[in-house]
Amino acid sequence: MTLVADRTEDDFRIPARGPRAFALHEWMLSGRYLRARRKEGFISVIAGFSFLGIMLGVATLIIVMSVMNGFRAELLDKILGLNGHIIVNNLAGPFTDYKGVADAAGKIGEVKSAIPLVEGQAMISTPARSVAALVRGIREKDVLNLHALQEATGPLPAGAKAKKIIQGSLVGFDGKVPKIAIGSRMSRNLNIYVGDYVTLVSPRGASTPFGTAPRIKRYQVTAIFEIGMSEYDSSIVFMPLAEAQKFFNRRNAVDAVEIVINNADRVGEVIPQLQKEIGPNHSFSDWRDRNKGFFTALEVERSMMFIILSLIVLVAALNIISGLIMLVKDKSRDIAVLRTMGATRGSIMRIFFVTGASIGIVGTLAGLLLGVLFVSNIEAIRQFVGWLIGVDMFSSELYYLTEMPAEMDWREVVQVVVMALALSMLATLYPAWRAAKMDPVEALRYE
Repeated sequence: MTLVADRTEDDFRIPARGPRAFALHEWMLSGRYLRARRKEGFISVIAGFSFLGIMLGVATLIIVMSVMNGFRAELLDKILGLNGHIIVNNLAGPFTDYKGVADAAGKIGEVKSAIPLVEGQAMISTPARSVAALVRGIREKDVLNLHALQEATGPLPAGAKAKKIIQGSLVGFDGKVPKIAIGSRMSRNLNIYVGDYVTLVSPRGASTPFGTAPRIKRYQVTAIFEIGMSEYDSSIVFMPLAEAQKFFNRRNAVDAVEIVINNADRVGEVIPQLQKEIGPNHSFSDWRDRNKGFFTALEVERSMMFIILSLIVLVAALNIISGLIMLVKDKSRDIAVLRTMGATRGSIMRIFFVTGASIGIVGTLAGLLLGVLFVSNIEAIRQFVGWLIGVDMFSSELYYLTEMPAEMDWREVVQVVVMALALSMLATLYPAWRAAKMDPVEALRYE
């Protein structure tokens, strides 16, 4: 007769039913522990808060990172759509050889266009109001091909109207009668429309024996554009290049030649080629130098927001630890009974691992779904909330853009999901290990 005391732990184990990583009874027990009864309601509340914390943390991370990406992409598109990627200036006096510089730049395969430009400050006025303006003298073919004035990339067909010209047309911009194009916000501020006349005043006019007299001239508005960046729409004025040379006393010179290339990130490769083709008497700067502080600040803010909001997920993961520790303590009798029935320590550990990991996995997936839905409808949500509380939640004067941008980077979304899953699973390891290490004799001693 074999004594019970002579038997080992393996004699009491339930035989395995296959090479399954998690047995069916382990899943059943994990699900049962997640559905806490009335006396275990506090544990269920902690699990619910952990689920909400992870869901909101993941969703918030996805939303904020998408908005930050959208801001950077939109601002970069607006800035580079109106300004060249590389700016060439003349170091040897007036920039009169701009046609040769533009032709030399056009020989480089990466160069898309070379735009001679005259820039100057002026006051634009009507009988009722006056505002400051930045006048940009530009040729008709160049202004028609500006990316900032087009919905789609690439040059427009001959005679076509740019899609961001909301009134009038830029066709015939270089005609005999001098005309100008202004932004939509400037149009509203001055209450002028296509066909109206405005007066431009430049402080640097003709030289007289009594000093420099301001230059004053009337122009007709031929087009009203809307780039979508409030700073540009309220201050930029386009003028034909030849007329701008006369108005600002540039004679046959320009201020700079702006070069647009196919890929803005390759300016470091194109500048040496331009230096070789154009010559040593010119200086070169690129969009990164001119906007370095602005985009660096955006990148730092984006990184800090990711770190700060990741703490929400971390706190939710810590809630999983506290909830599981309380559950293990409450289920100590059940653990002891399972151990005496033959359940191994590994099986106990897997039961509580699945219990905690389920909260993290479901919360992460719910947060992913919530974040994607929110980002996909962010502008509609912004308008609804603004209408509901009666506040402009995205002022174009403050944020430069007329619509809230959002652009999801799926690599970042995957990183957020993986981080949330990893934190959730790591949080379950210690409570599950504590449950597996529990001595069934000690657990049943006082039952």
